Amino acid sequence: MKILLDTNILLLAAAGILSPKAMNYIEDDTNTLLFSTASIWEVVIKRSLGRDDFSVDPTLLYSGLLSAGYVELPVIGQHALLVSSLPLLHKDPFDRIMLAQAVYEGIPFLTTDRIVSQYPDNVILIEQ
Repeated sequence: MKILLDTNILLLAAAGILSPKAMNYIEDDTNTLLFSTASIWEVVIKRSLGRDDFSVDPTLLYSGLLSAGYVELPVIGQHALLVSSLPLLHKDPFDRIMLAQAVYEGIPFLTTDRIVSQYPDNVILIEQ
């Protein structure tokens, strides 16, 4: 199964502090793990703003994801257009575009964000 991973899951994985439930998804060889181009952009932006929770080097994160076999999901126009049809439950544009990607692609979106989990489509909440 293809699974799109939220940025928070990627950062927790990079820090080696994922919950056992999240690790089950990531270590399952039948799953294809995807990360959004928007996640890399989010890390670049929020790191440049000095956010402590985004201290990872985005270049190392990106190369590490690719070398670990994760697949990049580029943001395309259809993803951006779908954002307008999502309820305004979450105001973070990065979360909204990644959710739109998951909805458009018909794949689950793995997150630790309780607000994102309120969306009805394809969201898997991981308690951390």
